[in-house]
Amino acid sequence: MSMAKPSRPGEMIKNMLDELEITVTAAAKALKVARQTLNNLLNNEGASISPEMALRLEVVLGSTAGNWLRMQANYDEFSIRKNAGKIQKGLKKIDSEAA
Repeated sequence: MSMAKPSRPGEMIKNMLDELEITVTAAAKALKVARQTLNNLLNNEGASISPEMALRLEVVLGSTAGNWLRMQANYDEFSIRKNAGKIQKGLKKIDSEAA
């Protein structure tokens, strides 16, 4: 059974800012980060929410830092699963006899 692709947290933040009619510049100022840092998070597929950014988002946009980090982890896991076969090829579970 295939898991539905979770939303990218940066995209979710972008949608929240759009709904609140808050510019990237204003949001970056509220988060106390460089505008380019926030812009990268919102628009770059490979950008991730760091624990520090999660704490900032908790205060400025709500939810908890843990929730922001779980959303990022879920997105990252889904993304890496596309290459799981290649990454896991040749790997075997370690057992007490192999140690």
